[in-house]
Amino acid sequence: MTGSIVAIGMGIAVIGAGLGIGTIGAKAMESIARQPEAVGDIRSNMILMAALVEGAALIAIVMCFLVA
Repeated sequence: MTGSIVAIGMGIAVIGAGLGIGTIGAKAMESIARQPEAVGDIRSNMILMAALVEGAALIAIVMCFLVA
């Protein structure tokens, strides 16, 4: 039973990370369309935020492993 609960928790973590990174990418493209001259700053901030979201998702998956 705990294996299925852990799998659900991991799935939720991955879905949340995917939605978060998708939102970051969409908003970054919208910002670039509004201000094309700021593309370098927007891109670097987008990559940084995507890395932080991935890190949070990885921590959530590791915590699921530890609970099981």
